[in-house]
Amino acid sequence: MLTQKAKYGIRALAVLADAAHLSPRRRVTMPIHEVADRARAPRKFLEAILLGLRRHGFVDSVRGKAGGYALSRPAEEIVLSDLIRAIDGPLAPIPCASLTAYRPCADCPEPEDCAIRKVMRQVRDATAAVLDGTTLAQLTANPVAARAALLESAAD
Repeated sequence: MLTQKAKYGIRALAVLADAAHLSPRRRVTMPIHEVADRARAPRKFLEAILLGLRRHGFVDSVRGKAGGYALSRPAEEIVLSDLIRAIDGPLAPIPCASLTAYRPCADCPEPEDCAIRKVMRQVRDATAAVLDGTTLAQLTANPVAARAALLESAAD
């Protein structure tokens, strides 16, 4: 399940992507209060989220009167799966289904034969396929088309 933290982070980066799209010839920084307002996110919570995203290389911050946040790379290069992993961690719904943070369940004698794990791996793989194939630019360029692309990818 996508956490509220991840939803705010995605919304904030979408706001920054829109600002970058409107001024492609120059780097646009946006003050945190404006990002928070446009993303409909609590400012203090968003500050913490953006600080983490800065550490992961998704945004840059500039101090001072003309400061704020900006995407550190083009929205076309920001894949939603990477963004969600940076905020929430692994995509798998349970630790034993994760490829990057595998942990066996304490109560499972045979992880390789576990039917629950097999289904959760399929869930993880399907989720990753959709999110790996969706960039921030696709999400912000045309919300209706992006939603349709996500649904189409999920159906495959």
